[in-house]
Amino acid sequence: MQEKIKSGFVTLIGRANVGKSTLMNHLIGQKIAITSNKPQTTRSRIQTVYTDERGQIVFLDTPGIHKAKNKLGEYMVNVASKTLSEVDVILWLVEPSTYIGETEREIAERLRAMRKPIILIINKIDTVKKTEVVTYIDAYKSICDFAEIVPVSALKDINVDSVLEVIYKHLPYGPLYYDEDTVTDQPMREIAAEIIREKALRLLKDEIPHGIAVTVEKMRTRKDGITDVEATIICERDSHKGIVIGKGGAMLKKIGTFARQDIEEMVEGQVNLKIWVKVRKEWRDNELFMKSYGYDKRKI
Repeated sequence: MQEKIKSGFVTLIGRANVGKSTLMNHLIGQKIAITSNKPQTTRSRIQTVYTDERGQIVFLDTPGIHKAKNKLGEYMVNVASKTLSEVDVILWLVEPSTYIGETEREIAERLRAMRKPIILIINKIDTVKKTEVVTYIDAYKSICDFAEIVPVSALKDINVDSVLEVIYKHLPYGPLYYDEDTVTDQPMREIAAEIIREKALRLLKDEIPHGIAVTVEKMRTRKDGITDVEATIICERDSHKGIVIGKGGAMLKKIGTFARQDIEEMVEGQVNLKIWVKVRKEWRDNELFMKSYGYDKRKI
């Protein structure tokens, strides 16, 4: 590592389901944040670290900005908003379109008050013609003063290296905040819980995932190297509990099988995973339940 390096904090913002977590995972080179095609997949701020010979970037992936419908939604929007004031560079992700909706205009209004570099990332360019990208760039140029505009496809890993280049260009010089081999400051137990929630998001019907949370009560490695994980999926209705479990326990078994594979990759060893399902009615509007599931507004 050279003596004088660039280092700092970078947040990824945007409305729900624009690909923030997918981009962050590609930037750091491994999966930390969960992804799905459901909006509002990310609920809390997830911190990851990228280090190379140029310096160190600490990424803060935040929940998508949306109109909150309950206390959990308010928590998520507050997390995203507060993070803006704590970073050195802001990455704003949008989809390729000449139509700039109400949410994007509200984000632009917030960003215009920020005295820090704002990099516009036009994601999902693999879904449009290359010749059309310049029209999307022109559409956004008029609503905010961007330090850089970078078209990418996070899913297809197109032009992602350019994002790192422009981030380093605008980062200040500074110290290493983490050891060079650090990838995230999230405890393994939290990552395991998020992995289980991701599998549920991907496998369950649309109306259920927003109403579930996952907690990991136990995660312990035995002397023989096997890691025991005990987790609970919390849902809001008795009918949802039945769907999560499935006929003869088939759905819960499927969620557990896919989750165990990812957790085994994370711990680099065999995992014995047990999952229970509980009902906590309207937990997303109950601050006591939210706190116990890791969504504590006092820690924003």
